[in-house]
Amino acid sequence: MKYRKLGQNGPLVGAVGYGAMSFTDFYGPADDKGSLKILDLCADLGVTHIDTSDAYGAGRSENIIGSWLKKRGGQSPFTIATKVGITRDPERRLNNDPKHLQASLDASLRRLGVEVIDLYYVHRRDIRLEIEEVTETMAGFVKAGKVKAIGFSEIAPSSLRRAHAVHPIAAVQSEYSLSTRAADLGLIQTCKEIGASLVAFSPVGRALLTDRPHQAADVRTMQWMKNNPRFIEPNLSANLVYNAKFRALAADLGVAAASLAIAWVLQRGEHVLAIPGTRKVAHLKELVAGADLDLSADVLARIDEILPVGWAHGDRYSVTQWSGPERYC
Repeated sequence: MKYRKLGQNGPLVGAVGYGAMSFTDFYGPADDKGSLKILDLCADLGVTHIDTSDAYGAGRSENIIGSWLKKRGGQSPFTIATKVGITRDPERRLNNDPKHLQASLDASLRRLGVEVIDLYYVHRRDIRLEIEEVTETMAGFVKAGKVKAIGFSEIAPSSLRRAHAVHPIAAVQSEYSLSTRAADLGLIQTCKEIGASLVAFSPVGRALLTDRPHQAADVRTMQWMKNNPRFIEPNLSANLVYNAKFRALAADLGVAAASLAIAWVLQRGEHVLAIPGTRKVAHLKELVAGADLDLSADVLARIDEILPVGWAHGDRYSVTQWSGPERYC
């Protein structure tokens, strides 16, 4: 495992972390015992950055991590990031109000069973509040000793600069992969400029960049996925054609497609980290193997040839799913 700094003054963490949304039923039924085994494997493989949210299974993901830490005892092997700001309130799905952030932070600390959270993100911006005000609230948690560093998820470069002017922003979480490259248009550059990490979620394109992509029958069992434009026909079939080309390239190179996709993300900059998620032991090993690959200029050119910028059919989110992320290009 390669290690990279998380934020300007943060700890060194594995370049490949783990996205614990997979501990919930988001991509189909999840098993808590299986989730605990995944955490065991993360510790064994040097995956030291675990990312979760209070929104993942209404606290279920945080509870699983907390129970694992409690059972293990001693010093935690993980740097834990969690997020706040998405609610189940139909009247206010995004809430960055200070009282909500404070109450949610305390609840996350209880579920995780820790005294301080290593990295605390605003999961989605609440546009009813200026980002400077929200950043002041988050900075207050750092001053209170409940949070070591703060970040934002899915914000625009312009918003990032505004927030960073108030308090150092350690990391920005953004969807980023060979199939979703909007971060190349300013976000990766701004993160580097201010010393923040770009933490790439869905770095294997929600399985479109793996050897086992979701088929139409699989998608129909996943509430979120079956409404996502990239997994609705005829887009899904078109995307699977590109997937086949990518899998063939990976096989020619003697690696798993997921490993190749992760390696591409990590070579975008030393400040870039990846947090893929999976329920399967074999797949986690493939993902982690991507950290050990150094892609030559020739391989990068071959990837660009078969997956040219903009190859993915369909928007990355539906109209409803776009609620919250900031569009900037």
